[in-house]
Amino acid sequence: MADMQCIKTSKILTVMAFASVFLSGCQVVSVKQQAIDVTITNERANILTRDKLSEASLNVLSMTGSQAEICSNQPDSCIKELTKITQIQDEQLYSTASELYLAKATALGKSSSCAISRLSKFESEDKRQIKAQSYNKCLDEQMSMLDKSIRYSYAYLFTTKRKPQDRIFDNRQVQIRDFYNQALAKMVSTYSVRYPDKKMKSNIRIGQSNYKIDLTHYPQLEGIELESLMSSYNLNFSGLRSINRRDGFGSEFVAVLPKQKDEAENKYIIDPLNHHYKTGINPNIHPARYLSVTIAAEPQQSDSIEQILHGHDFKLKIFDPYRYDNITLANKSYPLAANFSAPYGLWLAQNNLGIAALLSLIDRDQRLTMPHLYMLEPYNPNKKVIVLVHGLASSPEAWIRLTNDMMGDPVLREHYQVWQVFYSTNMPILESRYQIYAIIQQTFAMIGNQSTAAKDSVLIGHSMGGIIARLLVSDADLVTPAMKLLNARKIDKLKSNSAFEQRLVIKPVPNFSRAIFISAPHRGTDYADLWFTRLARKIIKLPGAFLGAIGDSVEDKDINVKHFINQIGHDLIQNGPSDLSHNSKFTQLTENIEPYKGVIFHSIMGNKTDSTDPDVMSDGIVPYRSAHLDGALSEKIIHGGHSIQETPEAVLELRRILRLHLLDLGLYKTNQTTP
Repeated sequence: MADMQCIKTSKILTVMAFASVFLSGCQVVSVKQQAIDVTITNERANILTRDKLSEASLNVLSMTGSQAEICSNQPDSCIKELTKITQIQDEQLYSTASELYLAKATALGKSSSCAISRLSKFESEDKRQIKAQSYNKCLDEQMSMLDKSIRYSYAYLFTTKRKPQDRIFDNRQVQIRDFYNQALAKMVSTYSVRYPDKKMKSNIRIGQSNYKIDLTHYPQLEGIELESLMSSYNLNFSGLRSINRRDGFGSEFVAVLPKQKDEAENKYIIDPLNHHYKTGINPNIHPARYLSVTIAAEPQQSDSIEQILHGHDFKLKIFDPYRYDNITLANKSYPLAANFSAPYGLWLAQNNLGIAALLSLIDRDQRLTMPHLYMLEPYNPNKKVIVLVHGLASSPEAWIRLTNDMMGDPVLREHYQVWQVFYSTNMPILESRYQIYAIIQQTFAMIGNQSTAAKDSVLIGHSMGGIIARLLVSDADLVTPAMKLLNARKIDKLKSNSAFEQRLVIKPVPNFSRAIFISAPHRGTDYADLWFTRLARKIIKLPGAFLGAIGDSVEDKDINVKHFINQIGHDLIQNGPSDLSHNSKFTQLTENIEPYKGVIFHSIMGNKTDSTDPDVMSDGIVPYRSAHLDGALSEKIIHGGHSIQETPEAVLELRRILRLHLLDLGLYKTNQTTP
């Protein structure tokens, strides 16, 4: 009996074992742990982030048994099948269609047909024409797919039963907004390749669709011939710590205007304030050439879904994102997307300002004979002006951190516009001060000194630029003390020269009511007298164009200008680096000049030492005693070196001061919500 019981038990165990195997083989669902990044990727990835449709679109396609690859290649027929299934909701249909058309357009863009190849010189003209026709046909088909993606995206966002505000936490809505923005960016970019006419048109044709250009929100572009219009989504900048954007609706672009024809190139002008310019305006004043642009597409009529999806008339609305924060669509207001860093980064990248600054220091860059002033955004009569003046051997690149950070600060961006001065730092500092004074005066006169923008401006200078900034907000007559410092020979000839007097009678620029001096050696620095800096000072010569202009201005043509300069050069007329010496005649002449009483000023300086003794503190180049000015409303000492303006602490202090300026003017309240 025991043996029979054992046999039965053994059979039962065997059956259970087999059952276990078969049951596990039939099990459909199992579970395992998955990394969170995989989960999030599966939820949010789409045709823009990978070569595969989103999970949401794949789920919709599964209802028809359609294969994703076939649908992506033939979106028209696939979408036609989807519309026959009544269980598919409007949101599902429109969002999936938008992604399918975008997928097709993306595939076309990667195809050899849409990539223009270098034509061999040995190819026949007939073969060239065949290739060109195939290329144009591919671009036309790509734009047609993008047009349809835009239409279905718009339909999803604004015509479904649920409204955008009802889907505020939906990943799908963010995806479709991205489909819309990217499809629009690619369509406009592809059109500019297909039809390379640079003039702004009133209408463009995309397949059967007619897009009317609406410049109501950017009238400055009316009739303008653009050098290029490029999507900022494809621009990647090294050297910018962050890209400052505003999330919202619309596709982000950079419009590049043609270069100015500079009549003053290679010519030094002794008296710029009274010089006759052909156009009446100093050509070295540069309005913004790299413009931030946001484009949105919407149907001319949206009474029915049929008009949105298949109607012929759409419009492209062009926005200046500095002036407009919102866009109205379907009778609702939404944030307007913008990229504020891209135009600035492109300007820096394409102009090589740092290299130009170094070349000008040794008088090899003819482009920088005279100072230049650059507006970084289209002039706005209602925004206060900030003028930035860089230091020795530097350029506007010295202000990258501050400028880019300001563009990311909504309060400062709303209330300020930035102008940057670029000048050759091998000039005598008094000469640079006079020339910069002239171009700033001319720029304010150009915009109208009575405009809101021309009043209560802010001046910021670093290092040598800080000295110049102090002299731009000062009132002093240096003619008599200067004569005492000069070599006695030929003094009478100089004294009777009006150009010489212009540089020594210092008047403040009345448009500034606040100034900020950063690491400025107001009383000079012994760093300029070290053996290697003295050697560099000997290598750096006064600009040839400057010497030639002085020669032309001297009435007595029997005077040898170079000999004359050598006679007095060790006293007053010498290069900028030599003027920075605490022993220079320039320092002796100007160190006690203070900003006039009507201007508020602040000081920011670095301290590399561990000491708090004013006689010891220094940024490594400029000692505290030289940078300090009595009467400053605030003085900020930051641990760091001479380029202290690049540090986060200095940028925060500058932002504090700029907000304080708005507060004093009644343009900003401390209880406002700020980032």
